[in-house]
Amino acid sequence: MSRKYLFGAAMLLTLAGTAHATSFVVTTDAVVGAVAASTDATSDISSSFRDDKIVQAARDDAASFVGSQGDIRGAKLESAFIHIRQQMPALQASDAQLAQAILAL
Repeated sequence: MSRKYLFGAAMLLTLAGTAHATSFVVTTDAVVGAVAASTDATSDISSSFRDDKIVQAARDDAASFVGSQGDIRGAKLESAFIHIRQQMPALQASDAQLAQAILAL
């Protein structure tokens, strides 16, 4: 009878390990997908606005915005956000993603 319990316990541990690994894979896939989307938005902005004077002038404001987690919003940064969104209307990027992209230039 103890062999049955031992075998049952081994099966339970195996199934629990498999379930944990599956949830880890799903979580990892979700995180990687989110980072990839952010990176794609950043690279699109970076390549298009590298020499743009309005965007370049907003770098200090972008640093303040990112450093304060969005609490500090300078006038030059707001102007750059408007400019970028007018130039690329299909771009679906948050203000934080745009600010990070400006810093990456």
